[in-house]
This record gives sequence, C-alpha cells and structure tokens, in this order.
Amino acid sequence: MSLQGPIVIVAETSSVELAEAIKLRGNAPIVETTWDQAAEAIRTAWPAGVIINERPPPEKGEAVADISAALDILQEAYLPVLARVGADGGPTFAHALPISSRATPARILAQLASAQRVRALDVTVAQRTATLQADGGAVPEPVQGDPLEDAAVLVTGRGRSYPELCTAVGERLAMIGSLSVETAARHLTSRPLDGIFIGPGFGPATVNAFLTALSEDARFRNLPIALIGGVPVTVDCSNLPNFERFDAGPATVLKWMLPLIRLHAYAARQQRQLAAIEAKGLLDPSTGLFNSDAFAAEFQRALDTAREERRPLSLARFWFPAGTDPRVVLDAARLASRLIRSIDFAARAPDGSLLLAFPNTSLRGAHVVARRMATTLKNTVITPEPAGRIETSLALATLTPSDTTDTLLARVFDTVCIPEEAAE
Repeated sequence: MSLQGPIVIVAETSSVELAEAIKLRGNAPIVETTWDQAAEAIRTAWPAGVIINERPPPEKGEAVADISAALDILQEAYLPVLARVGADGGPTFAHALPISSRATPARILAQLASAQRVRALDVTVAQRTATLQADGGAVPEPVQGDPLEDAAVLVTGRGRSYPELCTAVGERLAMIGSLSVETAARHLTSRPLDGIFIGPGFGPATVNAFLTALSEDARFRNLPIALIGGVPVTVDCSNLPNFERFDAGPATVLKWMLPLIRLHAYAARQQRQLAAIEAKGLLDPSTGLFNSDAFAAEFQRALDTAREERRPLSLARFWFPAGTDPRVVLDAARLASRLIRSIDFAARAPDGSLLLAFPNTSLRGAHVVARRMATTLKNTVITPEPAGRIETSLALATLTPSDTTDTLLARVFDTVCIPEEAAE
C-alpha cells in the first residue's frame, strides 16, 4: 500500500489552472481524463486522489457508473475523491467530498491535502497492524459501521431559523446546541467534535472572531464548518480547508456537510485504532480506555504495589439506568478517556459501566475526582434529547488489608456509595 500516486482530474475540457496549481506544489503527477476514459484511467493509475472538476453531463450516466465501480476497487486505503456538487446540492459520487462552484484551484488543493492526511493515517494504521501481527501481537478488532454513528457536531445560532437547523441536524447526528459562540467555544475544548454549523443570528464581528479562533488553533483547522447566512467574512479562512458558506436551507447544508463530517469521524476512529495498536492491543479502539483483560492485569499490579508500598488504592464505578442509549454510554466512555488523570486508568465493563482505578489515592481524594468527573459527564455527554442530561450512579471503594481485586470490584458492583444527585 502506498501513499504515492498521481492526481486524476476528470473533466471534458482541460483544467489548466487546476493542473498548474498542482504542478506548482510539485508533489504528484497529474492524469487528466474525460468522462468516458476516466474509469480506465483510475483503474490503471491507482491514484492518490481524484478530482471530478465538473458536474457530469446528463448523457454520461454510464460513465458515472463505471467511475463509481472503479473507485470501489481501490479499497486498500482511503482514497480522497472531490467532486463538483450535483444540481440537488449533493455530491454525484457516494461519500465524495463536495467542491463549491466558487472554489479556486488553491482552495481545491487545500481540501485535497486535508483529505490526504486521512489517507496517510489509513496507511500508517495498516503498516502498524502488519508489524504487530508479524511480532505475534493481538491486533485490536477495528470498529465497524458508518462513522456518522460516531460523529458529534456543534450547532450554534439564534433567531427563528435556529430550531429548524437543530431539528435537521439532530435527526442525523449527535448534536450539541449553543445560543452563543462563547458557549460554543467551551464545547470545542471540552469534547471532540466532527463539525460545526454556524447559523444566522450573529453579527459580523462575532462570526469573524469565532472563525479567527478556529483558524489559529491547529486542533480545529480541519473541522468541517458551515456558515449559514449572509454575514460578511473578512478574516483569512485559507487555514480552514473544509469551511463553506451557504445561503440555503438546513437540508441542503446538511447534504453538503455529511461527507465531510463522515470523513472527520472516520479519521478520529482511525486515530483510536492506531493508539490501540501502539499500545499492543491493550486499549479498546472504540473508547480509548483499557480493554477488560488489560484493566484486570493493571489493577492486579496496582493492588500489589499499593500493598507492598503501603499506599492507598481506590476504585470507582459509574453506571447508567437500564435502557440508556448505547451511543450515550459510548460517548461517556470516550469522554472519560480524556478526563482521567495520568496516574489513573479505566475500562468499560461488560455491563457497560465505567471502572476507574485511582492508584495512590485515598477514598476522600477519589471521591473528589469522581464527583468532578460525574459533573463533567452530566454536562457534556450528548443525549438523544437536546435538553436532556445523562443520568449516572456512582460507587466508590478503597483498598483494605483483607481485599483482593475480586472483593474490591465486588464492593463497587454491589454498593452505591454516592447517589447521582450527590455528584453534582
């Protein structure tokens, strides 16, 4: 598997400006092809990227089908496909990243470069997987399913159109709503997101300040960002390759954004997979926490060390009411992986509850940390109801002279030490 390869440009007429822009970058050969020859060009070139630089003419339906079939063959690594949107505002090819009619060659190349970073990540995951297999290690099972099931987005705005935007987005994606960009900025730093929708209702100064903050922080530059409405943008958005302005309804905006959000969520999934591989399979790639076996082994080591050095060891368990949406529980687990201290470790138990071990921490200290985490989860985890909050119960236990790992675990599974309302 290689990251190298030409860039295939599909158009009936030569894309001189785009080809020149690619040549100026000097990092890839170019294959220009017409619609009728594109499928064969893709099959023989094994490209590192494909740019469909015009809408397909109505009579090219067979060529479109052939191109789609050729793209389906190239499954070794993610292949960036950028396409001019169709008349309905959506991409002609499945999961293709949309190109605006306003996009300059430099803008298209910025989009391509952003997508190629995901291709590079895919290649790295495959190479590390092969290395781990060659060393006889256990490769963690990759997470399956549509990455949109993992995606979480932020919707911010005001005014009469904001509820309609929230409804449209919330029907397809896990969503956080915000009536101010200040609150939106706090959400950005408190949890991972895969896209931002900026609805109408904010003044130019507010929008431009928000976009400036996004473009100046490397963590957010590749986020898909939709700005809806006619607010003038005066800041340089060249660092935001997936930023787009819209003067359209929520359905059209969402259709455009979904491929970009899917790709960002897929990249996050691959990052977790890579972390699990580099941890020799000790991490669960769906959550970023220890898997059950790794947690059990680490917990035994922590208990032995605590006993030998006469240090405290505490354990907490968070669990959720029966019938809680599995996506909510998964979101809580992923957030927990970001919240735990460097000395602590955690896992998702078979029943879906979260186990957190606190080495060198007394019951009182664990109580403080667990309460803070419970509050953060309650205020941050995305629930199916926009106004809802996750309900958690919390149990705590600390090591006694007669304890084993089994008895310590049994106590947090059998006894509620802190009711949910006390964790606020």
